[in-house]
Amino acid sequence: MFFFDPTYVLLIPALIFAMYAQQKVDSTFRKYLNERITSNATGASVARKILDAHGLTDVPVEVTPGRLTDHYDPRKRVLRLSQTVYQSSSIAAVGVAAHEAGHALQHSHNYVPLGIRNNLFPVASFGSTLAFPLFFIGFFLGTELFMQLGIWFFIAALLFQVVTLPVEFNASSRALRLLTDGGFVTQRELPMAKAVLNAAALTYVAAAAMAASQLIRLLILRNSRRR
Repeated sequence: MFFFDPTYVLLIPALIFAMYAQQKVDSTFRKYLNERITSNATGASVARKILDAHGLTDVPVEVTPGRLTDHYDPRKRVLRLSQTVYQSSSIAAVGVAAHEAGHALQHSHNYVPLGIRNNLFPVASFGSTLAFPLFFIGFFLGTELFMQLGIWFFIAALLFQVVTLPVEFNASSRALRLLTDGGFVTQRELPMAKAVLNAAALTYVAAAAMAASQLIRLLILRNSRRR
């Protein structure tokens, strides 16, 4: 399904940006994982207190395996934190925990972009799996229908990435307010928590940029095949 063609050069800027974003989030997380917060609250306790303060006492906070695997599951209404974030009293841990709690609040408040993203997820997941096989089968066989189907499936995946951006940015802005309002971080520590959340946001921007670059590449390949 994969072959080299000149359109690969379109992916280079997005790929470089994605590598930078991943390096940035890794280095920032490691840096502020060593910065202990004055309140000594752990990621788990911060998440629990935020949820309870907003009436989400029925949303459990669980440990999940892996590193930076923290997430809120809207289907099961469960907030999951990686072991490091769950037990650490660092700037990085409480920032990530508050961010995921922000997603839980979005869900409870029926935040529209989150609802759109959740509805797009099955289509985007299905589409991202089929997009390239369908497109390149159509490309090699000269079948316009397959190429078009592959492009539309990929557009669904790109829309998911685009809608994810306001969801993540909003969760981060909520997190910063929650951390200050709850007294979990001091004014000196707040910029550090913001740095962690900003670094994490870069990965979502990079994913959207990569998806957009891939779509442009598919469109160019389709048009070249028509000639």
